[in-house]
Amino acid sequence: MKEKLAKGMRRVLPAGATRLLEEFYRKGRAKAVAARYGFPARDLKVIAVTGTNGKTTTAGYINEILKAAGLTTALFSTAVIEVAGKRRLNDLNMTVASVAEMQRFFREAKKADADYVIVEAASHALHQHKLSGLTIECAVMTNLTQDHLDYHHTMEEYAATKARLFALNPRYVVLNADDQWYDYFNKFDAGEHKMSYGTSADADCQIRSVKLYRRGSEAQLLVDKHTILELATALPGKYNVYNMTAAAVAAYLMYIKLDAIRDGIANLEGIPGRFEYIDLDKPYSVVVDYAHTPDGLEKLLEAGRSVAKNRVILVFGACGDRDKAKRPLMGEIAVKGADRIILTDEESYSEDPAVIRDMIREGIEKAGGSAKTEEIADRREAIEKAMKIARKGDVIFVTGMGHEQYRIVNGDRQPWNDGQVVQDIAGLPQADISVAQ
Repeated sequence: MKEKLAKGMRRVLPAGATRLLEEFYRKGRAKAVAARYGFPARDLKVIAVTGTNGKTTTAGYINEILKAAGLTTALFSTAVIEVAGKRRLNDLNMTVASVAEMQRFFREAKKADADYVIVEAASHALHQHKLSGLTIECAVMTNLTQDHLDYHHTMEEYAATKARLFALNPRYVVLNADDQWYDYFNKFDAGEHKMSYGTSADADCQIRSVKLYRRGSEAQLLVDKHTILELATALPGKYNVYNMTAAAVAAYLMYIKLDAIRDGIANLEGIPGRFEYIDLDKPYSVVVDYAHTPDGLEKLLEAGRSVAKNRVILVFGACGDRDKAKRPLMGEIAVKGADRIILTDEESYSEDPAVIRDMIREGIEKAGGSAKTEEIADRREAIEKAMKIARKGDVIFVTGMGHEQYRIVNGDRQPWNDGQVVQDIAGLPQADISVAQ
């Protein structure tokens, strides 16, 4: 009913008037729902992580650091929800939770006497005022790359929406100095202190050296020009070095001891659907990863080169009814980073999945990758084919769905989990899925 009313309103009203009405409605609804739950977030210290990629992992690192410091935490991420150490998978299967779901979480966190609450601040949630009314203790920016342009239309509008978080005057601000949008976000002040991180010597926290391993990473950080911090994580890939550095800087700003930062980073064994190894008794490896943006896929395949002893085999598509402009780009990136490509379906809401694949194939052909590409529409058959052709030392990446327990096929919601499908094809019981890195 709400969607029908919104579509009807957009047809009869000028665009400017429609936006004003939508803003008024969303702000009012957010306030009304918060009131219904007793404004549970009013006294909570909220740490909000935003950016295109890395939000879930960065939030997970922060959660572990604070727990290592002896604090009670509550975490709401795309992959998991955890309150006072009790964890459950986030099976909502949506990028942005409803206002009511968020308020129920805040109420749960308040009842648990959480010292800190860590949340992902997705652009949709910021645009729709689903996080309004929060007092932000710390705001963390991971990066800004192309995504959601179906919703935000331009990168400038996308950035402006992300900036709503920093306009809330957070007490602490953490920014990625290596990100191309750093200067844009750096114009916002922190209530108390702002720090940048990156490889540049100008960054407040400089990533000085990095060691990458098949199942982990190490980095040496120089913080505030005088403090050396050695970190080791179970998660592989340079992009995870950036994620753990962002978390370490946030904790440093909040006066968390260095030992707790080191321990917390080491304690994060994995994130469901984020470089998630599926334990198989095979001479090859299978990794499930969400990687649904050009930048995310590129960084994943770069990491794949550091862990693969032989070939990188990629099973992927591009989510339907979302940013269509990114599809050819992801096809080009797949050609550059993978030795074999199996193009398949991920999700389709109202769009013909064959059209989605055609747009990806356009990028694959442009990059000269047709010879190493096979198109198998059925996702299970595509994964099975990858496992059949895999040889010793190969790494298979199954991307796009990650931790999700459902997928949308021709508009219908169907049970689905990439890891469980891999496990089923291998003939293993479901309990053998592991997120350990």
